[in-house]
Amino acid sequence: MNSDSRNSWSGGSAVLYEMNIRQLTGEGTLRAAVPHLGFLRNMGVDTVWLMPIYPIGQTRRKGSLGSYYSIRDYCAVNPEFGTMADFDDFVAAAHRLGMRVLLDWVANHTSRDARWLTEKPYGWYERDEHGEAVVPFDWSDTAKLDYTDRDVWRGQIDAMRFWLEHHIDGFRCDMAMLMPIEFWQEASAALHAVKPDVFMLAEAEELNLFDRAFDASYAWEMHHILCDIAQGRRRADALRSYVYADRGRYPKSALRLMFTSNHDENSWSGSEFARLGDAAAIMAALTFVLPQGMPLIYTGQEFGYDHSFAFFDRDPMPDLQPNSFTDMYRRLAMLKHDNPALHSGTDGGSFVEIRNNAEDCLMTFVREAGGGRVTAVMNVSPYTVHADFNTGIYAGTYRDVMSDSEFELPLHVERDMAPWEFVILSQM
Repeated sequence: MNSDSRNSWSGGSAVLYEMNIRQLTGEGTLRAAVPHLGFLRNMGVDTVWLMPIYPIGQTRRKGSLGSYYSIRDYCAVNPEFGTMADFDDFVAAAHRLGMRVLLDWVANHTSRDARWLTEKPYGWYERDEHGEAVVPFDWSDTAKLDYTDRDVWRGQIDAMRFWLEHHIDGFRCDMAMLMPIEFWQEASAALHAVKPDVFMLAEAEELNLFDRAFDASYAWEMHHILCDIAQGRRRADALRSYVYADRGRYPKSALRLMFTSNHDENSWSGSEFARLGDAAAIMAALTFVLPQGMPLIYTGQEFGYDHSFAFFDRDPMPDLQPNSFTDMYRRLAMLKHDNPALHSGTDGGSFVEIRNNAEDCLMTFVREAGGGRVTAVMNVSPYTVHADFNTGIYAGTYRDVMSDSEFELPLHVERDMAPWEFVILSQM
């Protein structure tokens, strides 16, 4: 399983959508979600990550419906969402559209009334002095599995294989840093033996995750930098430093999940508008154009839905119509797919900065690969900035991605840029 074969998955150009089945539609079911797949595909999404679809525990259940991440049975479908046949139909519908499906996998813990607690040996769980299964962190509705027992490894791998038999394409692995890397290496090898192009995404960013275990990891640090810049705590140079440091830390083939929202951020820290304000659009654009990036769109973002979903209860999204946010994501996704300069692959793609006069505010850079070029001029600040820089060999005729019009980039640029204004230019 070499790096070339791993990153042939979507050619490093995948655009992910995290689907919150409970809140996506008025019905909150897999069957009701199927029509949304065509909309997402037309917008440019090619991979759907389903939040956990498994039955949820009753013991210490939070809210009226409980947490997705308190799993009672790894090999069944939550009746709230439908049946196994509904799940199979959902996957088949996605595949007909040329989309892949990732399942959320929670290997660290189960619910406190999980089948495994009664059906598996005592040693499968970490225990306290009273013999009760340990509660990890403050997740009072869960029970911690014990990874010193290799049978737990085999149980997890067998359950993951079960879903490969239902034709899924990979896993988003919750809190992946809490399990031994050796477990993930063994799991990855076993799953690749069944499905050679299975995709593995870690909700973590430890460096060893790319040692024969995962294809992609979260860019949590970057997300927090984006929030800090939007809220005035840091400047553009913090993001610039991060980009160079991140490229130096990870293998060139590593994919980094970049996002302005996800289920955790949305429910516990507010919508992207609450956290990013007027910077929401430029921060979203950055997740599509920075090196090694794999952009993520969370349920509701495709409509610019400014809402923090209830996590443990029904809180369905209203029936929204396509709007300017839909168009923004469609244009960015098209660019990600069509221009090889943004295809994260075995070489990670180039990233060349054009020096400018206001580097604490402006990011001006070029990505090139495979005969494609993307040039970005981005005012990553809440200030009007008088930009002044030379473009040199990068001057020329481009397509302005957001307006879909021809754009002539001169040898010398001198112009005012409004707060959070950005221009993304494509040339192939």
